[in-house]
Amino acid sequence: MKQMLGNSRHLLYFIALTLFLMKDRMKAVLMRGFGGPEVLYIGETDMPVMGDGEVLVRVRATALNRADTYQRRGFYQPPAGSSEILGLEMAGEVVAVGKDCLRYKVGDRVFALLSGGGYAEYVSVDERLVMPIPEGISFEEAGGIAEVFLTAYQALFWLGNLQAGDRVLIHAGASGVGTAAIQLARLAGASEIFVTASTMEKLTVCKELGASSLIAYKSEDFAERVLKETDGKGVDVIIDFVAASYLKRNLDCIAVDGRMVLLALLGGRKGEIDLRKVLRKRVRIQGSTLRARSLGYKGELCKAFEERFLAGFVGGDLRVVVDRVLDWERVREGHEWMEGCFNVGKVILGVG
Repeated sequence: MKQMLGNSRHLLYFIALTLFLMKDRMKAVLMRGFGGPEVLYIGETDMPVMGDGEVLVRVRATALNRADTYQRRGFYQPPAGSSEILGLEMAGEVVAVGKDCLRYKVGDRVFALLSGGGYAEYVSVDERLVMPIPEGISFEEAGGIAEVFLTAYQALFWLGNLQAGDRVLIHAGASGVGTAAIQLARLAGASEIFVTASTMEKLTVCKELGASSLIAYKSEDFAERVLKETDGKGVDVIIDFVAASYLKRNLDCIAVDGRMVLLALLGGRKGEIDLRKVLRKRVRIQGSTLRARSLGYKGELCKAFEERFLAGFVGGDLRVVVDRVLDWERVREGHEWMEGCFNVGKVILGVG
C-alpha cells in the first residue's frame, strides 16, 4: 500500500511538473511607468526562459531593497540582459534545471542573488548564484539573506579587508545590510563595532546583534564619539551609505591605513574634503555596487560566503532581521515603509 501511495505521489508530481512546463505566462509585480509606489501592480508577464547552467525556481518569498525604490523611480536601470522586474533576491523551490546543472535538483529549497526578477512567481538564475536554504530557515527568512549578507560580506572582507581585532564603524546599522554587517563583523572578531542609527529602537536591535557602541546620529556627532572611545586612534574600517554629508567626519575618525567602503549616496554625491588627511592617514576609499558585477565575480562571492558563514544560520550565530512580512499584494505599502526609513531590517514579500 505504501509503495502504491508513493508511486501515486510521484505520478501526480510528474503531471503537475509537465503542466507547469507548458506554462508561458506568470504573475509578477509590474510598473505603470516610473514614479511612486502607486505605479506598482500585479499583472501577467512572460515566463522566464531557462538557459544552460540555470535553474528555474518557484519564488515563495522575496525582499525589498533600496535599489528597488530607485529603479521604480527611474534612477537605477538593471544591467543589460537582466530582467526589468524588480527584486534582487528570492527564496523558493527548484522546479526545473538546465543543461550542465549539477548541484541542484527539482524540489530543492534554495535562495539566490539576482540582478532582477525577484518580484515574480518564477525566476531563472545561474546555478552559481544559488545557495541551499539552511535547515530550519523559512522561505521568508531565506528571502532576505542574499542581497544584504553578500553586500555586507563583500564590503567588510573583500573590500574593507576586515581582520580580527579591527575596529569598524557601520552607518545605517539597522538597515538590512547594516544588521548583516554587524553580525559578520562580530563573528570575524572585530574588537569594537560602532553603529549609527536614527532612533533608540533601532540602536537596541543593533546592540542585540553585537554592536558595542551605539550612536544616535541625530543628536550626537559620530566622529567625536569614535575618537573619544578609541583614544583618538579611530576605526580601521567604515561601511558607509550616506557619502557626501558624512565624508569629512568619516575621514576625521578613520585610523591610519583605514579603509572606507561607500555603498550608497543617501547624503549626496558631491563632497569637499581635505586630501591631506587621505595622504597622512594613508586612507583607502572604495565605492562599490554589487548588482553590476560580473557573473563570475558574484559566483565566487556566493561560494566564499557559503563556505565561511552559511552554517551560522543553523547554529543561531546569524539571523535575518525581519521587520515585517507582507503579502505581495501589499507591495506598495512595503515601498512606502522602506522609503520612510521606518524599517528595522528586512521587509519581506510573500509571493502569491
